[in-house]
Amino acid sequence: MNDKYVKEIILNFIIAGKDTSANTLSWFFYMLCKNPLIQDKIAQQVMDIIPTATQGKDGNVDGFVAAITDATLDQMHYLHAAITETLRLYPVVPIDGRCAMEDDILPDGHKIKKGDGVYYMAYAMGRMPKLWGEDAHVFRPERWLHNGVFRPQSPFKFVAFHAGPRICLGKDFAYRQMKIVSIAVLRFFRLKLVDDTKTATYRTMFTLHMKDGLNLYALPRKFM
Repeated sequence: MNDKYVKEIILNFIIAGKDTSANTLSWFFYMLCKNPLIQDKIAQQVMDIIPTATQGKDGNVDGFVAAITDATLDQMHYLHAAITETLRLYPVVPIDGRCAMEDDILPDGHKIKKGDGVYYMAYAMGRMPKLWGEDAHVFRPERWLHNGVFRPQSPFKFVAFHAGPRICLGKDFAYRQMKIVSIAVLRFFRLKLVDDTKTATYRTMFTLHMKDGLNLYALPRKFM
């Protein structure tokens, strides 16, 4: 290991954690605008879990954010489920693959040779009724909850972070980052699309960018 190798690792983490989290939050806020009842449910959970004294009733955002602890994040099961449901429908890396380092045989008996590429489409997998049921196309965070507690699925079924020994190293950090931003935004603002009739679509890129961006209103949320 030398300085060049370390710099490349650091750069890789910066690149991997920038567009991926930003894109996911764009799709997440879009889905909340399309499903206002879910948006309100998450906002209510934030107000129920974070102590009243730190809820920013005086508009002190810094004080509110400072009150967000790891223990707080661990209790946000519905928020965690909603972000995960977003990643199911809009995986930030829609198609990915691996190169065989040696001859191998896949579980279905298909033989691959050294150097062959094997690809999978996470975007399509997240919409397959065979994997997720007849409501696979529906944004339903409850599918990830069991008695109100988040219950993960097999990473070989939910492949947004890949699976196996090369599963995303930044998975937990990414969730933590997105949950903190979401909590802060939804506590102080109610989000509404500029054009409710417009359906967002993606640009074909390495990561799942939203075509034309996300245009929305952030309306001050009434404090309780």
